[in-house]
Amino acid sequence: MSSIAPIETREFAGRIEQLGCDYIDAPVSGGEVGAKAATLSIMAGGKQQAFDRVLPLLQLMGKNITLVGGVGDGQIAKVANQIIVALTIEAVGEALVLAAKAGADPARVRQALMGGFASSRILEVHGERMIKRTFDPGFRIELHQKDLSLALSAARKLGVSLPSTASCQQLFNACEALGGAKWDHSGLVRALEHMADFAIGDAPPGGDH
Repeated sequence: MSSIAPIETREFAGRIEQLGCDYIDAPVSGGEVGAKAATLSIMAGGKQQAFDRVLPLLQLMGKNITLVGGVGDGQIAKVANQIIVALTIEAVGEALVLAAKAGADPARVRQALMGGFASSRILEVHGERMIKRTFDPGFRIELHQKDLSLALSAARKLGVSLPSTASCQQLFNACEALGGAKWDHSGLVRALEHMADFAIGDAPPGGDH
């Protein structure tokens, strides 16, 4: 149920099937909170019959359980999930750093955005973490780095370009260099703040408007 390389997953499954066994890949999303509450989203890949047999076990851990397709497709779905999460965290971080440095109250900006098309679970949860400076994990940056590495590796093998994913990975790398490998992944904002020489919550240049 760990996140591992999608293409290699299919190779592993082939070896297992040669032994007469079935293989299901079933990575999860939902973090520590979802794991404790048994509300994880589970993205499975494998044969329908094998999935049906393990479904009662998966239902003990998650609520949104989907057979995405064949072996490896669960891993592809997880990688896609992690791309979207990472890039949305980056977008929220950029928006709040810009707003705060311009002199706007980032908490009120977030509140305003929550009522519009920019609203998202990440703006709700991680936007609040950025404002309140609560970067205890959660989901650690070092784990998200691993997942984006899997995405970039698969993309290279498939001949797909993921430019925004690559730049987001560089921001995670910057956080690691700042000592933040074990920060919650919302701590990505600290790399943006480092480049801006300004942290959310600092007084903006020139004082209040």
